[in-house]
Amino acid sequence: MRNGTTVQEFILEGFPAIQHLGKILFLVHLLAYLASIAGNAVIVTITCADSRLHTPMYFFLSIFSFLECGVVSAVIPKLLVIFLLDRKIISFLACFIQAFVFLFLGAAGFLLIAVMSLDRYVAICKPLHYTTIMNPKTCFLLVTACFTLAFPLISGMVIKVSQLSFCGPHVIPHFFCDVGPLIHLSCSDSRSAEMLAFALALVILLTSLIITIIAYSNIVVTIVRLPSAREKQKAFSTCSSHLIVLSLMYGSCVFIYVKPKQRNRLDSNREAALVNTVVTPLLNPVIYTLRNKQVHQALRETISNLPLMFLLQSSDFI
Repeated sequence: MRNGTTVQEFILEGFPAIQHLGKILFLVHLLAYLASIAGNAVIVTITCADSRLHTPMYFFLSIFSFLECGVVSAVIPKLLVIFLLDRKIISFLACFIQAFVFLFLGAAGFLLIAVMSLDRYVAICKPLHYTTIMNPKTCFLLVTACFTLAFPLISGMVIKVSQLSFCGPHVIPHFFCDVGPLIHLSCSDSRSAEMLAFALALVILLTSLIITIIAYSNIVVTIVRLPSAREKQKAFSTCSSHLIVLSLMYGSCVFIYVKPKQRNRLDSNREAALVNTVVTPLLNPVIYTLRNKQVHQALRETISNLPLMFLLQSSDFI
């Protein structure tokens, strides 16, 4: 922190207009949080446990579900405390740690979405070369690249914002620490930090979006050329769930971050952020599993084998 920084803690405003419904909102968000964690954890567990799901698509999906668990865990617990106990204070250090974790996992998630789009492109447009191109080593390197690219970009931005002077006020008009509201609170010249945040959002979101659009444009062209209606339906069904998820994520994040003036529309950002931190992580496991027969079968077999596994463990213990 610079010498000009006198603020040692911030106050998260949350949703003051509906704070009187705190206990009801606490229950609603708690259930959504638990359902999101449980759903994404099931995807990770099933993917690891069932050998039939040891494919690139489910490998990327399990990493994406893991990232979603991290994103909601970085934000929602503090929101639950605000709703239930009305404790809105967060320390300077904790605030920037929360901002870093949320942005780092979010950026890695968007890069991973681009990788998942490329995986679907290779699977549908280059089916004969799919196993050769998307081998385990390539999949691991692609996931590693997502984290490796996201870490220095987000670290540099968060460090730059943390070095701004904060002299007061210290009320963040949001329900978690995000770079836009933090830049808005700075009492020093924050134009360079604001432009850096805009540039990084533009690079990460639009690069991922462009790769996804190009991949799915080629997929659509390939599917239209398929001779069989059944083959077309099968190909579209494998991509439709991915398209629903990424439309929700891109829509909310482009609205929040891809604008040069972070000072504008801070109030409306809260509602858009709820989509990204509550709704999308909750819908991801539902969208990806309800339309997937392989996951259905793996879940049924796992559930049916639970009593047998329990009996075997009990007999070993005895």
